[in-house]
Amino acid sequence: MSGPNSEPKRDVWLAIRRGLKLSCPACGRGRIMAGYLRQAEGCLHCGERTGDIRADDGPAWATILLVGHLISPFFFVFANRDADAVWIPFLVVAGLVVGLTLLLLPRMKGLFVGLIWASRAGDAEPG
Repeated sequence: MSGPNSEPKRDVWLAIRRGLKLSCPACGRGRIMAGYLRQAEGCLHCGERTGDIRADDGPAWATILLVGHLISPFFFVFANRDADAVWIPFLVVAGLVVGLTLLLLPRMKGLFVGLIWASRAGDAEPG
């Protein structure tokens, strides 16, 4: 239940959009990541602490799910090709899988950090 001293509700969709852009879920100006997948301790612009938020396996799961669904149609496109040139479609599909995975994985982590931040799931329960 929310009482008079409870904190204001956070906009979940705004935090998700900011997370996808790898920016701070609170202000949207600072960076959420300090490296490729290493979270920054906090926002350099507003000071919001996001380094303690643990996304665990969520970003990897979402990346695998998304890349799999985006790439699977290519298997049907290349299924009836000549068996002598099978390595060309393989290289195309493998390149797309690697490229999309490297592109999406940090954004999925940003999405999960933004979602967890907005839902206050990482906050300690009063009591």
